[in-house]
Amino acid sequence: MEVLIADDDVICRRMLQVCLTQWGFESVVATDGAEAWRILEGRDPPRLAILDWMMPVMDGVELCRKVRQAHRARPAYLILLTARGGNESVVRGLVAGADDYVTKPFSRDELHARLRVGVRVVELQTSLADRVSELERALASVKVLQGLLPICSYCKKIRNDKNYWQQVESYITEHSEVQFSHGICPACYEKLVKPELERSGVRGETRS
Repeated sequence: MEVLIADDDVICRRMLQVCLTQWGFESVVATDGAEAWRILEGRDPPRLAILDWMMPVMDGVELCRKVRQAHRARPAYLILLTARGGNESVVRGLVAGADDYVTKPFSRDELHARLRVGVRVVELQTSLADRVSELERALASVKVLQGLLPICSYCKKIRNDKNYWQQVESYITEHSEVQFSHGICPACYEKLVKPELERSGVRGETRS
């Protein structure tokens, strides 16, 4: 999985790249918030991002805010990297849209654990989005008959939207995905078909 590293400190960027490579991630690098934003709003952006709080042009908090305002169908999981201490700063970052945070200097084990959480969240989001897309496609292919249908009491024809009378099967075929296969029920066979066959001198088979 690809991870965006956004940090203006070259040493910190390099350390993060080495860690990500060792853990099996691919990385793409941005040196300021504006460059990171261009990557995240691109066509196929990374689903995970490690964003430094203090960056030129656009800081990490503002970047988180812009990412959330974009309302992408598959949003990135944002980890804010900060040297700021105190609950107030953490809350500010989370309110802006960060999913998690790691303090500087970061612990390799802690960062790895938080990235694994991010991977699980991204995989769940992807699975859910795929299921929703499948459901939308299924619903789009379904035609549903609703409302009151005028039907003749004798011949059972249905009056359509243009005030014409047509056979039940043709009407339903036009308004749904149903296809008809005609047959003869036992009651109609005994009442209609069998007497006709007997009159014609043909011995009818017994229908059950």
